[in-house]
Amino acid sequence: MAFEDVFEAVARKKADLAVIPIENTLAGSIHKNFDLLAHHSLEVIGETSLRVEHNLIALPGVSLRQVKQIYSHPAALDQCSRLLRRLKSVEKISFYDTAGSVKFIRDGGLRNAAAIASEDAARIYGMNIMRRSVEDDPENYTRFLALARRGRFRRGGTKTSIVFGLKNEPGILFKALSVFALRSIDLSKIESRPIRGTPWEYLFYLDLRSDIRSRECQNALRHLRELAPYLKVLGSYSNF
Repeated sequence: MAFEDVFEAVARKKADLAVIPIENTLAGSIHKNFDLLAHHSLEVIGETSLRVEHNLIALPGVSLRQVKQIYSHPAALDQCSRLLRRLKSVEKISFYDTAGSVKFIRDGGLRNAAAIASEDAARIYGMNIMRRSVEDDPENYTRFLALARRGRFRRGGTKTSIVFGLKNEPGILFKALSVFALRSIDLSKIESRPIRGTPWEYLFYLDLRSDIRSRECQNALRHLRELAPYLKVLGSYSNF
């Protein structure tokens, strides 16, 4: 299932909740999901971080010498670049999902292919792990966000995420960020993404270490609204 389908499933009430990856310690931000957060009305209700262990998986009995293609999600391929550089003659093929790539190889009986995915994926689909822990760095963690339709859960927690747009004026970003500095609100992340159809204009995503119910946070957002033509609170939540 593509990320767009995950958002649509919750928005159309086909699912109550969704969990999406948003950031990885090796590969960085998952830009697609930042864009989807801005364009959908879902709300972030929680976050968690998990260690990611990637494995090279193939059909039982297949040896590494037989492998000519490796399938996986682009982020997983990025996180295993050291292994893939060593396998110079092997074609790297981007797939929509890590576990889905394992299923694809199993269903197709592909004995010249392997996938990069989790141990659980190998177990579920009855596949063999050829190499364990093939990620570049053991400190490989992915941050996930839990999403729900707006208004279903009470807002508030240790972090608040927002997205906003600004007019192209000298010093305007400095002014926007200063509304948090003036109130001693820590920014744990800032990300900019281009606005489609408007060259060289950007949306800015911020993670604030603040509860939206606090007076400081409410005053900062009120101040920011005076500067930003567009401001959306993505959620105020805690780690789980």
